[in-house]
Amino acid sequence: MALCPSGVWGVLMPRRSPYRIELSDEERGVLESLARSYTLPYWQVTRAQMVLLAANGLRNDEIAERLNCRREVVSQWRKRFFEQRLAGLEDRPRRGRPPTFPPSRRS
Repeated sequence: MALCPSGVWGVLMPRRSPYRIELSDEERGVLESLARSYTLPYWQVTRAQMVLLAANGLRNDEIAERLNCRREVVSQWRKRFFEQRLAGLEDRPRRGRPPTFPPSRRS
């Protein structure tokens, strides 16, 4: 546990993310479009909002509070965007049961 300036143990201080987000004009335009969408899935809109707020200089705990989610979730998407840019906001392939239909029956 961190010691806050008042000397009270157990009070965690907000910390800045090491992943500072700076957006190009094109990235900002794409993210703003995603964040305003009413037809996209909720997860896409929320991830875009997280990155936009991070680019505006907000800390992860502030973003989490605004978007009603956990700080760890914001941290994960900030890091993925920092490392992979827009492609990092997409879902990764998941493990699961392989398709049961032969390729010839899929259409």
